[in-house]
This record gives sequence, C-alpha cells and structure tokens, in this order.
Amino acid sequence: AIRHTIFIEIVNNPFTHAQTRFSLPITVAITLLWISGMTTTVNWLDGLDGLAAGVSGIAMLVFFIHMLRMGQPSQALLPLALLGAIAGFLPRNWHPASIFLGSSGAYFLGFAVGALAIIGGARTGTALLVLGVPILDVAWQILDRIRHRRSPGAGDRGHLHFRLVDLGLPQERIVLLYCGLSAAFGGLALLMPPPLYKLLALAVLGIVVIAVLAILTKLGEHRRGAGANDR
Repeated sequence: AIRHTIFIEIVNNPFTHAQTRFSLPITVAITLLWISGMTTTVNWLDGLDGLAAGVSGIAMLVFFIHMLRMGQPSQALLPLALLGAIAGFLPRNWHPASIFLGSSGAYFLGFAVGALAIIGGARTGTALLVLGVPILDVAWQILDRIRHRRSPGAGDRGHLHFRLVDLGLPQERIVLLYCGLSAAFGGLALLMPPPLYKLLALAVLGIVVIAVLAILTKLGEHRRGAGANDR
C-alpha cells in the first residue's frame, strides 16, 4: 500500500463536514494501522467455514456499487474481480468445507478490503460498517486478553463466532447472521452518504455488539467458575 502511495491522507469531520489533512508521518502511521487492522480482522474472522470469504464478498459488492456511484468505473473493476473470485471459491468453502483460505488467503482478503477502502477516495466509514461486527470482536478480544495478562495474539475460543457455536448454533446460521449484518449495514452505508449518519449507525452497531460480547463473556466466566467448583 505504501509502495503504491495508497494512503489515508484526509479525514472528513462528520459534524462540521470539514476535511483534515494529515502530515506524511501521521498519514503513514494511520495507513499502516488501518491496513494491519483490516488484515488481522479478516484473518481472525476465518474461524468458521465460509465466514471470512462471505463477509469479504459482501464488502467487495458494497465497494463495487459505491465506486460506480462515485463515477469510478475503472477502479470498480478491482472489487468486482475479487467478488467473482470469492463467488467461485465460496461454494466449496461452505460448511462442510472442502477447501480453505488458510492464513495467506485470509491475510490477502484483509489487505484487499483495507486497500480498496482507501483508493479513489476514502471509504473507511463504509468498511467500518460492513465489517463492524468482526472489528468490534477483535478489539474486544485484544482488550480482554490484555486484562487477563495474556498475549493479544494468543488464539482461543473467545471470538463471538466461537461463542455462538458453543451455545449450540449451527455454523451455517452463524455465517448467514454475519453476512446478513454486513449486508444490512453495507446497504445503510450506501443509502446514507452523510458521514454523520454512518457514525450514528456505527455507534448503534457498537453498542449492540459490545453488549452481546459482555454478556457472553460473563456467561463464559460463570461456566468456568462453576466447572472449577464442581471439581
């Protein structure tokens, strides 16, 4: 992204509609944080069959429509090409999967989502809405692991999709739930161009997801405590 000058240079203020232009060091730092964050999010999302590919496919479709509406048909070919690749891959990646993304595939999709949200005018607000659930899940898991003095990158079953599996929900329904939420909030992003509306939608999504994660975390701690007492 840095080699090809894909940077987050300007941010729109949702309250005043003014634009803030960053200096080069801050631009590079924000871009690195954004790309690495999106890459990590999609990689950690790849825990159930079809989940990372399905949500990434929704993101590509939303980016494609958004770029066409912005009068950027040549750039819209990039998410369209990735959408076609995901559409061919997803049927065999659906539960029970016969092929898998692997870490390299998940990292590539995450990088693609992060980069396509920047080129041709930042669409970071749209990307945050489409991937709002997994992004909030990643942030929650990092903070929770730090709180328990574990490595932020340590793997466990604390992610929301794993917690839903442990509650007995079928994998297919969980994947459809994630894709449905991504499609719904992606549609809202397309229908609500003003940044303030996107910010409000993201705030509502954040409150709901954090509340669900907090409840499931408490239930998990209660179950572990009950199991320890039984022993």
